[in-house]
Amino acid sequence: MSNGSTPPARPAADDAPYRDARRGIPERVADLVARMTLPEKVGQMLQLDARDGVREPVVTMHAGSLLHTSPDDVGEAHDLAAASRLGIPLLIADDCIHGHSFWPGATIFPTQLGMAASWSPELVERVARATAAEVAATGLHWTFSPVLDVARDLRWGRIDETFGEDPFLVGELGAAMVRGYQGGGAADPDAILATAKHFAGYSETQGGRDASEADLTQRKLRSWFLPPFERVAREGCAAFMLGYQAIDGVPVTVNRWMLDGVLRGEWGYTGALVTDWDNVGRMVWEQRIFPDAASAAAAAVRAGNDMIMTTPAFFAGAQDAVARGLLDEADIDRAVARILALKFRLGLFEDPRRPDVARQRAVVGRAEHTALNLEVARRSLVLLTNDGALPLPDVAGPRRIAVVGPNADDAQVLLGDWAGSSGQVDWMPDGHPREAITTVLDGLRALAPDGWEVGHARGADILTLVPDPEGPTFADGQPRPPIATPAAPDPELLAEATALAASADWVVAVVGDRIELVGEGRSTATLELFGAQTALLDALVATGTPVIVVVVASKPLVLPASAERAAAVVWAANPGMLGGRAVAELLLGLVEPSGRLPVSVPRHVGQQPTYYNQVRGQHGTRYADLTQEPAHCFGEGLSYTTVEYTDLVVDPPVASASDTVRLRVTVQNTGARPALETVQAYVTDVVTSVTWAERELKAFRQVALAPGERAEVELAVAVQDCTVVDATGRRVVEPGEFVVGVGPSSRGRDHLLGRFTVRDA
Repeated sequence: MSNGSTPPARPAADDAPYRDARRGIPERVADLVARMTLPEKVGQMLQLDARDGVREPVVTMHAGSLLHTSPDDVGEAHDLAAASRLGIPLLIADDCIHGHSFWPGATIFPTQLGMAASWSPELVERVARATAAEVAATGLHWTFSPVLDVARDLRWGRIDETFGEDPFLVGELGAAMVRGYQGGGAADPDAILATAKHFAGYSETQGGRDASEADLTQRKLRSWFLPPFERVAREGCAAFMLGYQAIDGVPVTVNRWMLDGVLRGEWGYTGALVTDWDNVGRMVWEQRIFPDAASAAAAAVRAGNDMIMTTPAFFAGAQDAVARGLLDEADIDRAVARILALKFRLGLFEDPRRPDVARQRAVVGRAEHTALNLEVARRSLVLLTNDGALPLPDVAGPRRIAVVGPNADDAQVLLGDWAGSSGQVDWMPDGHPREAITTVLDGLRALAPDGWEVGHARGADILTLVPDPEGPTFADGQPRPPIATPAAPDPELLAEATALAASADWVVAVVGDRIELVGEGRSTATLELFGAQTALLDALVATGTPVIVVVVASKPLVLPASAERAAAVVWAANPGMLGGRAVAELLLGLVEPSGRLPVSVPRHVGQQPTYYNQVRGQHGTRYADLTQEPAHCFGEGLSYTTVEYTDLVVDPPVASASDTVRLRVTVQNTGARPALETVQAYVTDVVTSVTWAERELKAFRQVALAPGERAEVELAVAVQDCTVVDATGRRVVEPGEFVVGVGPSSRGRDHLLGRFTVRDA
């Protein structure tokens, strides 16, 4: 219908074509859309917040999808949808980013940033498979994951949700996560729908501030921010979520070039598009580019949005837009058709995949998932420095470990954002069950050798909270988070910790950040340790007892000068429920450190950005007052052994754009302990028609090496992946010389170098 009229409501007979599973999806969709009233169509485009109950969204507003549905309400939501006039099943969704975030007792894995430190697509796929099984058992169908934002300014509050700073690594891990979530599709009872977010360029912030205008050209988008999304589009990701930000003055929600030109047009993407939280409303009350809900709704639908997240005003606004001639009802039909196609493909009309209590008992938190969680936690840890103190020697007789710091025995801080107590829902105020979580203190007490004494002192606090002086809520009614203020050093806490440290053989200082410094709207102006933690580290190091610093945090943090005198530093990016056990195992030498940084660690906040693949061409290589070298670079991480690289061979030396270049390198474990080495290959296009990155990751492979073992490792680099985006915006392989660097990190001086030449097409 194009004139805003509504067809008469027809009964939904049992033999209606859309109910017949033997018919094709396009036929079923067309039949169902033809039976729907305009309010039912507009409602089907709505995804509404269910924290205040499910009846109003489902019955009154005909919502096609819900999010933040409490465990007590999921069954009722399914019942209400089944009893509706047409019986259209719901899509129930949530941010199950590193586990079933808001289901008590679910398995919570390391954050995406922690998973990325494993550099293992295979592990990430298994995590998504386990998460999907737990999610599906509880009556949910859709996760807003994977996050494919490329980390840039580390002050941004959502760095923990990313897979790091490299588009290639982000794309490979994101594709693995999509495979794990979506499994075998409609025939797979454990499959859920994946969502790639936030399309695109959301992480290119100004000053690290969340959802700020992204200063991006179309060429810059194509160069760094779009490739991970194109990768998962090819993987068949069911949905894309749009970023909050505007680019060159145009909110992504209505950016026709990105949505129609690139995503739907060039890539041929046929999945669903969902806005982020109140994106359509924000164009009225925050970005102020539309005068009212009808105008914003019309623009959003015309731009190709299908599911409108948490903008209740869209329900009346879209209908008003049709009545006023701002929007053709055929545009709404196209969006509704894509939503219904998702539901048909998942088989929800035959099986709405309701909560299954028996499956929940068998699947949620099952032993296999716990074992996987521990494996991923181990692989997520990165050993950054070590003067030989680690692993702690397994010696007979009494020894004393002082476990100190505000994060040493804080269970929920191990989980990070999107995990129960992180503030997005109200039915888990205390977070996930304490008995399911192992802190660093728990882990050391459980695993320390007999006769060792493990003492504990908090030593310092991180922050206190004060109300935001601008008021308790934002303009849209959402609560404003309180403001974090640094906690001052407490002389009594500090004295207790230093006394314990002075009497110990080793100190394990567990520092970092807290959830109040993490997430949407909670970016930080600094990267230094917050509160009294610097004073604590200074005092601990001054005791002369060897100090092992464990950083449990949502992002890389700048450590004080005293940390350079620490015996060792371990980075643990919110390592999940069993992160404390994994840290204890690593310190005690029960496992080998194998994690590699997915993001560079700065020396000072003023170095931002510090990502390794910056475009060449600046004057000089340093600041007048400080080096530009990060403290630790992308790809870096130590082992308890040493690995030597030799004999790099590049074959063929001359290739065409359709060829694959094979790299062969010999690696040998030259130490006394086993290693899992991540061999990394970086490519430099020597002369380019436009400015380009000095080097880019193009392949990596992990190899297990026993002490003394030598292995030849082969990596494949497709020449068609060695591209630049030229001045016209085309991604092309340019003929000429390429340098290949193979080594254990992104640092050029760590590389063996080889060359190949790409001949003219």
